[in-house]
Amino acid sequence: MLTFEEKQAIIESFPELTRKEVSMKRLNYHFEESAYDKKVVVQHLHPNGNGFVYVADIPGYEADDRGLVNIREATEEELRKIIADSIQALGHEEVEASVQQTWVNGENTLELKEEEGYWNVYHGLNLEDSFGDYEEAVEYLKEEQFTLKEE
Repeated sequence: MLTFEEKQAIIESFPELTRKEVSMKRLNYHFEESAYDKKVVVQHLHPNGNGFVYVADIPGYEADDRGLVNIREATEEELRKIIADSIQALGHEEVEASVQQTWVNGENTLELKEEEGYWNVYHGLNLEDSFGDYEEAVEYLKEEQFTLKEE
């Protein structure tokens, strides 16, 4: 197990984190550049070596109900990875790219667009049909003899 001082040195090797002293000689480390309201990456690093890192919604971690994982038994490699993953996740907002495809047949062109969770088929500016999932929309287009236009 890493000592408090070793954990502190590892955490402070991340220049994007700012140290904040809290009660009972514990330390928090904030990521001020966070794209979210959440800025605390390392929470309550205690002189006994206990502490937490924020990992909510990051695949591969079993977070508690607050989105934290305990780092008491973390190795140096594990601690560096957890902190780097947390900073990366907080560093940018997830922006889902909307999907837009062009489907053609001998006479017409239709656009398939993902919009707010729906798959909409347009003929020009006119909404032709709307579907709850991608597969259903593709099935409709194929039934109507349309093929996906290669870009």
